[in-house]
Amino acid sequence: MDTLQDRTFQAFSRLMHEAIGVHFTAAKKPLVASRLAPRIQKLGLGGYEDYLALISGHTAGDAGDGATGGEFQMAVDLLTTNETYFFREPAHYTLIEQEITRTKPLSLAVWSAASSFGDEAYSTAMLLADLQLRGTLGSDWRVLGTDISDRVLRSAIEAVYPEDRLRNVTPERLRRHCLRGSGEAAGMVQVHPKLRERVRFGQLNLCQPIEDIGPFDIVLLRNVLIYFDAATKSAVVDRVLTQLRPGGLFFIGTAEGRVACTTPLQPIAPGAFRKT
Repeated sequence: MDTLQDRTFQAFSRLMHEAIGVHFTAAKKPLVASRLAPRIQKLGLGGYEDYLALISGHTAGDAGDGATGGEFQMAVDLLTTNETYFFREPAHYTLIEQEITRTKPLSLAVWSAASSFGDEAYSTAMLLADLQLRGTLGSDWRVLGTDISDRVLRSAIEAVYPEDRLRNVTPERLRRHCLRGSGEAAGMVQVHPKLRERVRFGQLNLCQPIEDIGPFDIVLLRNVLIYFDAATKSAVVDRVLTQLRPGGLFFIGTAEGRVACTTPLQPIAPGAFRKT
C-alpha cells in the first residue's frame, strides 16, 4: 500500500476536526497511517485516498447523533481510542474519597465524560460502592459514562476486561466487585452485575451542544483534551462544565495542564479543580 501523503493526511485531519473536534498535528501522521492501514487492507481498498473518499460522504452528525454503523464511526474509533485501565491517576480517586468523607453526601452524581471502555466509570463506581458500605456516602449515587465511539460503549456495557487492566484494583475490591473468568475465559474479569446496575453509558460528541444531562457533583474529562486544539479545548471544557454544580469537582489528565476557559475554576491539585 502507498504511503500516506501529506495532502491526504491534512484532508483526514480537516475531516476529523470538523466532525468531532479532533486535531492531528503533523507529528501524528505516523499514528494516523498505522491505525488506518489494517482497516484499509481489510476492506480491499487501494490506499489512503480511497479510504478518505469512502468516509468523506459522512457528516459530523453521523458521529454525534448515535449512528451505530458506518465507516466514519469506525475511523473515529481507530483514531481516538487510547490506552485505559482501572484507577488510572490514583491521586484523583484519593481526592474524590477525601471530598466525600468530608461532606458525607446522601446522594452523588458523577460523569465520566470520555469514558472509553468504561474503566474510569467502573473504577469510580467501585470507590463509591465502598464508601456507601462504609457509611460515608448515601445509597443514592450514580455514574454516567459517555463517549463518541459506539464500539467502546458496547464493550463498556459488557464490562469484560483482561486482568492486567485491573492491576491497580486491590484484591479486596476485586473480590467484592468482579467475577473472574474460567476455562476459555481465564485471564478475563467481568464487573459484577450489582455494580454494573449503577453505571449507565451513552454516546455523546463533546464538540456538539450537550443536552441537560446533569447536574453532576463530579465530572471527569481526563486524557481526551490532548486530541483537541486550543480553541476546541476551551469550548469543550466550558460546555462540559455547564453540567457541573457550583462547588463540584472537575478532573482532567494530570499531564494536560490548566485549560483556558471562561468558567471560573479553583485549582486544588494537578489535574483537579473546583467550580467556583
